[in-house]
Amino acid sequence: MVRNILGILLMLITLFSPNVSIAAPGQMQDTSRRLYDRIMSEFKQRDYEAALAGFRLFIELHGRSALAANAQYWMGECQYRMGRYQDALNSFYNVVLSYPLSPKLAASTLKLGQTYAKLGDQDNARIMFGRVANQYPDSAEAEIARKAIDVVDGLSNADHSQSE
Repeated sequence: MVRNILGILLMLITLFSPNVSIAAPGQMQDTSRRLYDRIMSEFKQRDYEAALAGFRLFIELHGRSALAANAQYWMGECQYRMGRYQDALNSFYNVVLSYPLSPKLAASTLKLGQTYAKLGDQDNARIMFGRVANQYPDSAEAEIARKAIDVVDGLSNADHSQSE
């Protein structure tokens, strides 16, 4: 993990060294894409700690790039997979609030619901799942959300019958 973080940092130092001339916009996109792809490879190798550090750095360096919303989403995914659910909520909310036109909105809202469910907050989980089903009805995320609503409703019904 440390080796991977050092690799990312070395790549950044190389890419942004003062000896490197200022990149044209197309070159900057290539640079941000290469960095993003490198960080995603860490994620795919399940090195979530290194990927999380990489995505944070990516947002710091390329916060206005077309990939910034994706990086924010994957930060939340790293945190979720490491069981850092409160941090994951913050990351997924950042996608929704900071990138309102992002293609990651449906996925982020779904993950908000899943994260609330992990935290045992079935009411907020259901609200988020309902939002996905209503706002993105034809998406793959909506299908998952509809199934999740059934599960949450089943849990709520079981809780009510046990308390009676």
